[in-house]
Amino acid sequence: MKKLHAYIELTKPRLTSMVIFTTWLGFALAVPTSGVRPLFNLGSDPRRLFHTLLGSWLVAAGAAALNQYMERDLDALMRRTQMRPLPQRRLKASHALIFGVVLSLIGVLELAIFVNLLTSALSLFTLLSYLLCYTPLKTRTSLCTLVGAIPGAVPPMMGWTAVRNSLAPQAWILFGILFLWQLPHFLAIAWMYREDYARAGFPMLPVIDPQGASTARMILLYTVVLIPVTLMPARMGVAGLSYFFGALALGAAFLTCGAFTALHRTALNARRLLMASVIYLPTLLTWMAWNKAA
Repeated sequence: MKKLHAYIELTKPRLTSMVIFTTWLGFALAVPTSGVRPLFNLGSDPRRLFHTLLGSWLVAAGAAALNQYMERDLDALMRRTQMRPLPQRRLKASHALIFGVVLSLIGVLELAIFVNLLTSALSLFTLLSYLLCYTPLKTRTSLCTLVGAIPGAVPPMMGWTAVRNSLAPQAWILFGILFLWQLPHFLAIAWMYREDYARAGFPMLPVIDPQGASTARMILLYTVVLIPVTLMPARMGVAGLSYFFGALALGAAFLTCGAFTALHRTALNARRLLMASVIYLPTLLTWMAWNKAA
């Protein structure tokens, strides 16, 4: 049972659950309306949704396991990660490597066989960019946050392509929303754990900017730019007018949290911004799907 729990930890359940949620919302938005609320409209083939979510979870879980394999020595230096299975030696590193590779390969094949090649290709891009670009850059540059936000923004596109088999402008808008949201979210985490990141040699922006002025500017920039991007689904006919006003209100609230954190740069306010971001994104995306335009 302890081994099973350790393998579950390797999949980073909270992270992968967000991947599944955003993939599902992309799928729901892409399904043509048929008099059914978008959140409950599975289209003509609910099996496609099942295979989309299963394949997406497998790839995300495999990537999480491989990331922990690659960073096992650095994780041992950080308080927030030193209790993970590999630093604690609850699993052999070789077993984690095999586990991650198997999950990833099965996920990519699952999507290729049961969904479509475009969605599978996106999952492979996500996997490789996360492991071969973002993970190595974390010890080299603070720009790794921007790079890491790219694979993190692909899941809703995968949900969209699973239905439409094309990268329409609407799919890119979903990408843009996820991309921009991640930046204040991750900067809040980096501010909270900047001493941990410094100890492990990660040059995150709050580490190389100890006064927090640059971090504050970036938080404000991304929360401001996020607002017009979240309004675009209404302008493009993806969501209705009620979504427009809901997104505007949510964006203003999120911006307020970001501005307060930028002005009062403390770990407590960074945590509040983190919690606001966790509430903001699911609320926004659920409201978008619920108010999907006909």
